[in-house]
Amino acid sequence: MEISVNRALSFLLLLLVLPESLMADEKLTLMMRSRAKDAPAKEISGKVEWKASATALIICDMWDDHWCKSAARRVEEMTGPLNEVVNKLRDQGALIIHAPSSVVDFYKNTSQRRYAQNAPFVKPPIKLSTKNRWGTKWCWPDPDFEGVLPIDDSDMGCSCKDPKCEIREAWTRQIKGIDILEGDAITDHGQETFNLLAAKKIENVILCGVHLNMCVLGRPFGIRQMVKLGKNVALMRDMTDTMYNPQRPPGVDHFTGTDLVVAHVERYWCPTFTSADLTGKKAFRFAADKR
Repeated sequence: MEISVNRALSFLLLLLVLPESLMADEKLTLMMRSRAKDAPAKEISGKVEWKASATALIICDMWDDHWCKSAARRVEEMTGPLNEVVNKLRDQGALIIHAPSSVVDFYKNTSQRRYAQNAPFVKPPIKLSTKNRWGTKWCWPDPDFEGVLPIDDSDMGCSCKDPKCEIREAWTRQIKGIDILEGDAITDHGQETFNLLAAKKIENVILCGVHLNMCVLGRPFGIRQMVKLGKNVALMRDMTDTMYNPQRPPGVDHFTGTDLVVAHVERYWCPTFTSADLTGKKAFRFAADKR
């Protein structure tokens, strides 16, 4: 009991010393895009307003390296524009959750890691995912609900030309170009994530990072789990990527493959928007995307 009280007090102290910018309560105006399950070809767009203080941004698996060289290059290219969005949302009062799966111990002595660990336990409304995959619990797809993904990633999706890269755990931390500041949290744990959201009375969750067809959907803090927990979830669709090899079905280029997975998310899971709604600039686009 004493340990639980101490953890709760530590968490409250962290709240008291948050930078003044984090106490702002601005409105986020987002142009959401979704699709009807029975009419996926038709895009449905509409404007929503979320209170920044009731919103969290979860940054999924933006690691410092990756076993697939082309995937690593795309993460590096996306890092600067994503960091601009991270800083913008933080200044508006949103909670920033860094989720570099399987390497959170790199940050074990930081206030951001302790922030997540010390958030008071709150029982979730449903049982959280319990099966393991790739270093964390995993929220597996339900074929009866969402069918199969529109791309074949059974070869793990390396888009490099032959010979393909050797699969290995190349990452050690989150990529350095994304700022981790006081008031942010670091976790790859489903219960810790839910505790943070409950403590901050957060109902809106924005997902970004990589890779959409795998970790952004399936991690214990990812889209499937957040939707099942009843949160208002949105994917920032220009701040993500997929593991997709164009040599596999449906045989489209890599970026079209990503768009197909985005459409799948819009059809079955949650709406999407672009960073342009937050920055006022053009949506991010990879340099290699010549479409």
